[in-house]
Amino acid sequence: MTEELQTIIDLIRYGASRFNAAGLTFGHSYDNAIDEATHLTLHALHLPHDLGPAYGQARVTLAEKEDVLALFLRRIEERVPAAYLTGEAWFAGLSFKSDRRALVPRSPIAELILSGFEPWLGGREVRRALDLCTGSGCIAIAMAHHNPDWHVDGVDLSDEALSLAAENEQRLEVANVRFLKSDLFSGLQGEHYDLIVSNPPYVTNDETDALPREYAYEPEMGLRAGDDGLDLVLKILRDAPLHLTDEGLLICEVGESEQHLVRLLPELPLLWVEFQVGQMGVFVAERHDLVTHNARIAELAAAREAAPATPAAQAGAAGTELF
Repeated sequence: MTEELQTIIDLIRYGASRFNAAGLTFGHSYDNAIDEATHLTLHALHLPHDLGPAYGQARVTLAEKEDVLALFLRRIEERVPAAYLTGEAWFAGLSFKSDRRALVPRSPIAELILSGFEPWLGGREVRRALDLCTGSGCIAIAMAHHNPDWHVDGVDLSDEALSLAAENEQRLEVANVRFLKSDLFSGLQGEHYDLIVSNPPYVTNDETDALPREYAYEPEMGLRAGDDGLDLVLKILRDAPLHLTDEGLLICEVGESEQHLVRLLPELPLLWVEFQVGQMGVFVAERHDLVTHNARIAELAAAREAAPATPAAQAGAAGTELF
């Protein structure tokens, strides 16, 4: 059946057709079958990810075809995310090592990094930036790479994630980033930042339980965040002002839990980022607004801490009310 597949474009088309027929889920770096089949094909052929379309008609050898088809088969039968099959994920124009120690890099925050976080920064100077819940280190490293005059910290509670982040730091040869183990802000006493960026766990319990098989390969600690997905986000909102400079900004991804956050804190003025593909659950908050509403935020966070702990809640940092 596959004897007629002779060129690179033949393999990509075949892979996309098989992936769609198998009902695969595309939520890890790629959102469609063609892009994912392209990624796997080029990886198996040891070709660059930005190979020009003129090479699509290049013929492949039998051994090369077998390598590509073997990757396709694993993707279909095991439902392993493509980035874990290839060990690589692209984020903000950079190639990151990706494996099961951390979530596959895929945040829309990459677009903000490439735009210099404008217009949200409004031209204000950034000397120190923090990536909270850094995982693979992709946000921290991308911020450091694209802003060599910034000093960037990346923190995570997971030793495995931090080991992967360190490997990515070496892979991309960035000199202005450091990684620290911290339970949210608990290990950052006395540290202050002009910009805090976070892509924390924000998937609700029900959504986590219903996720497709692909997500089972990722650490659940990076996904599950309580009944409304806000267990960690509320702690971040509460404690961020203690670590922001006076004009500092908090940028945080909450995905589909945006609706729960708006309902829970309607009085908190949050700016929701419009990306090239639309709104994707990323908000921008000014320090002074977080201070103004800190009492209410702290009250809500305290109620979560008093409730029976979920795995994600256990990963959150205890904090104190600011004022």
